[in-house]
Amino acid sequence: MHIVIVNRWPRFFDGTRWDNELTRYEEFIDHDANQVSYVVDGPGAEGVLADPAKIACQVRVGDVNDVAALGAAVLEITERVGPVDELIALSEFTLEIAAKVREDLGIPGPTRAEVAVYRDKVRMKQVLDEAGIRVPRFDSCVRAEQVRAFAASCGYPLILKPVAAAASIGVRRVDNAAELDAALATIDLGDYEIEEFIAGEIYHVDGFVDDDSRITFQATSRYINDCLSFTHGAPLGSVLMSPSPRRTLIEDFSQQVVTALGLRRLPFHLEVFITPAGDPVFLEIGGRVGGAEVPHLIYRVFGVNLYEMFLRVLSGGQVPPVPDLIDSSGGWLIMPKSAAQAERVLRVSSMRDQVPIVWRELLPEPGHVLAPGGAYDALHRGRFILLHEDEHVVEAGIRKIIENFDFEAEPL
Repeated sequence: MHIVIVNRWPRFFDGTRWDNELTRYEEFIDHDANQVSYVVDGPGAEGVLADPAKIACQVRVGDVNDVAALGAAVLEITERVGPVDELIALSEFTLEIAAKVREDLGIPGPTRAEVAVYRDKVRMKQVLDEAGIRVPRFDSCVRAEQVRAFAASCGYPLILKPVAAAASIGVRRVDNAAELDAALATIDLGDYEIEEFIAGEIYHVDGFVDDDSRITFQATSRYINDCLSFTHGAPLGSVLMSPSPRRTLIEDFSQQVVTALGLRRLPFHLEVFITPAGDPVFLEIGGRVGGAEVPHLIYRVFGVNLYEMFLRVLSGGQVPPVPDLIDSSGGWLIMPKSAAQAERVLRVSSMRDQVPIVWRELLPEPGHVLAPGGAYDALHRGRFILLHEDEHVVEAGIRKIIENFDFEAEPL
């Protein structure tokens, strides 16, 4: 079997950063039994740790998310090594691009149409709506007049959202017609959808589905704040839920969603609203491992590495069994850096003494310059993973960090 892995993620060995430590390609894919090739960009090259003698071919490109560059690299590998049986891309931002390359080069695997149900935010809601699962009212953005008509029918506030982005990148809340007009003047309509604003708490479910769309593992968590607020500078965290009727409701809803979408043999990250009336409403889903500290917390609490499950399946194995689970809790928190300007760290204090349940803590050193923006796995003002069997203790710890975090920086 000839497997090509597309990697854009580095791995770190400073004893401090834990990002991407669970994506151990060299361990989860047998490089002796298979021919394994890689396409990487600059950061991705730092994440390939297999013995060079066991790598069939490695091609470096400027950006693995450049579809032309990725296609050319895979074609080069095909010419040098032979036909490709599996093209693996784990990053949310590479899923569609890899699907197009598969179609262009005749490689087996998920097509763009198959990927769309967990990547295209319009398509996924269309499928679920047809299946009778509650979703926000929504529409593609085609013409400004049509978007305004939707707004007039639905009412404010509304959400403008890129069809194929992630991590709330480009998402906007609009509260009135003037804000909508201002937004429409600055976005590419063809890349956006508009949807109803749903009031309520937001939860996320992270799991794995087998060949029959049956969920073999899922962990349900409640957000502290939300991803959209994070893009505007608010802390973001979540807490693993203990057994409760609400968790059961969300788990049942999760199974309905993945069944309706026909997801098979892959991990998923599902986000769900629970309205003040207690009803679940679909937010969105990704056919990939959740971001931020989600996979690391799940691995520590449950012993389940969702990356390992996916990679073993993709390389021809069966869906791995899940260990016997003990209900426990834990959570994570990100104190974001500035999204507007670089800042030099003057002072930052550990929270371990005040919050002893902190398992992992990532803080910048004084003097370090934090570049603006960045995804959840960037070096922020502070990142924390907390462990305790009681979700209420975990939430209290997260809120104590938010209230007492001691950080000072000077803008640059």
